[in-house]
Amino acid sequence: MVLDWSAPWFAPVAEAGRAVQAARAAGLSLPEALNAAAPGPLRAVPQAELPEGVAYEAFIGETGRVPTRENLHDGFNGLIWHRFPLAKRRLNRLQADAIAAQGVGAVRGPLRDAITLFDENAALLQAPPALWDALRARDWQRLFVSERALWSGARLVLFGHALLEKLAQPYKSITAHVFTEAVPAALGTDLAAWDGWLAERLRPEALACKPFTPLPVLGIPGWWPPNERADFYADAQVFRAPRRA
Repeated sequence: MVLDWSAPWFAPVAEAGRAVQAARAAGLSLPEALNAAAPGPLRAVPQAELPEGVAYEAFIGETGRVPTRENLHDGFNGLIWHRFPLAKRRLNRLQADAIAAQGVGAVRGPLRDAITLFDENAALLQAPPALWDALRARDWQRLFVSERALWSGARLVLFGHALLEKLAQPYKSITAHVFTEAVPAALGTDLAAWDGWLAERLRPEALACKPFTPLPVLGIPGWWPPNERADFYADAQVFRAPRRA
């Protein structure tokens, strides 16, 4: 699949993504391309290096190697390891510790569920308080229509690699789980600073409470041409009202 790296949702990983895509076109395997063009703190290796019966997270923690399949999902995972190495290491350590304490089991439990959700589908938001208020209230008209101009001073960065994979073929209902702690404005656009800030906040007690709020990402102004029409947000199947207690 040829990806449109100019799409706004790919911006944080676009430079590395183009380099990996070029390395793949030159004949490298996906692990080789990631190691050469988007090196992270750990080394990508073929999936076959993961021994049978060994947990993926435990293997990474013990060996410093990330088993990588030849697919888009694992390609985006490698790009996030490159962009957010501290946060990815922290999530992996939390998973590995939970597995060591509880075993793999048929049911993950609230902490491992939250870690997996964060890893696969999380997004980080730096935005004015009025946008945060509207997002937490799931007041989509206020968030995207009446306060639309405020998005010029906001930034949403996608962390979840499964979320990025979905956006390779965008459709209206794609929804991120936004981490409910606001990225400080003082961090500006320095994603290395975002990474350090995030890694410090990935604590078991906080994650177990599932600190997320949903956001249909293609509603973000400037991200998708159809949302220039106000009736785009009238679709209650996508822009859902909060559940009543």
